Amino acid sequence: MPTKKKPQVTADPPAAPDRRSELLGTAAEVFAEQGYNATTVRKIADHAGMLAGSLYYHFDSKESMLEEILRTFLDELWDGYDAVLGAGLGPRKTLEALVTESFREIDRHRAAVAIYQKESKQLVSQERFAFLAESQRRFEKAWLSTLERGVAERAFRADLDVRLTYRFVRDTVWVAASWYRPGGQHSPDEIARQYLSMVLDGIAVRE
Repeated sequence: MPTKKKPQVTADPPAAPDRRSELLGTAAEVFAEQGYNATTVRKIADHAGMLAGSLYYHFDSKESMLEEILRTFLDELWDGYDAVLGAGLGPRKTLEALVTESFREIDRHRAAVAIYQKESKQLVSQERFAFLAESQRRFEKAWLSTLERGVAERAFRADLDVRLTYRFVRDTVWVAASWYRPGGQHSPDEIARQYLSMVLDGIAVRE
């Protein structure tokens, strides 16, 4: 007699990449608007038009959603920054490229940048988000070394306070996430060009 075949047991299918990205985008907008602590899984699910229990099919917690949002943003940021820093450009061109790449990241990940700005000080003390501190150290080193090289090579003024300049550039660039909206009147590259025309007149050596 032929033996009966046992029914195959298959795992639940993985979440579709497009749906997962869509849910992360929704979560990022809610986190950015309402704050991480004030945001619940139910609020994210409501904005996504689904039941809270259904959201757990895709993510095990709001912490995992936030971690993926921030890691995705920072991974893309550093892909761009590392390409700039490894291109062998002069200090002025390096600064220009870093600023332009920053505005492009705001265009791609506006909500994630806003979350990073608002929440990183609180999150960095948690082991799960320790990667934020490492990224901050790398970020500071990249900008300070570019400014210091510019002073040494006489591309920037000799009396430039590089740490103060770094803080100014950092804060004035990333605060754009609070007002920038993708698809607006100005492209990220145009905003970067206008920003650089204002900043570099103040720090470039005058001919």
